[in-house]
Amino acid sequence: MNNNRQHFYRVAALSSYFALLFHLLLWIIWLGPSLYFPTAMVLIVMVVPLIFPLRGLLHGRAYTHAWTGFLAILYFIHGVGDFVVNPPERLYSGIEIVLSLTLFFSCAFYARITGKQQQAEAESEGE
Repeated sequence: MNNNRQHFYRVAALSSYFALLFHLLLWIIWLGPSLYFPTAMVLIVMVVPLIFPLRGLLHGRAYTHAWTGFLAILYFIHGVGDFVVNPPERLYSGIEIVLSLTLFFSCAFYARITGKQQQAEAESEGE
């Protein structure tokens, strides 16, 4: 049962990660490019931080999932701020909020389950 939940949260984390990444790319480049800042600068600030955890997420590392959850909170804050300030783009902000919350919770649950599993394996090897 634990492996099914672990697999579910890992798939949810990867799905929401890639969905958030592609949503931001679409939003910044095509759906609502900034009128005040160069697109390249907005891409660097918004998308590059999401690239850092990619390797650890693909390898299923619990520690990477844990800190990716904290990274997702930044996107949640951005989505809420943009939702309040920019009414014409509330749909895009709402999608960002949902994806970042999904990423946060799925990463947190995956890290918790994997951490407990690794701890149990370490205890059984120590005996």
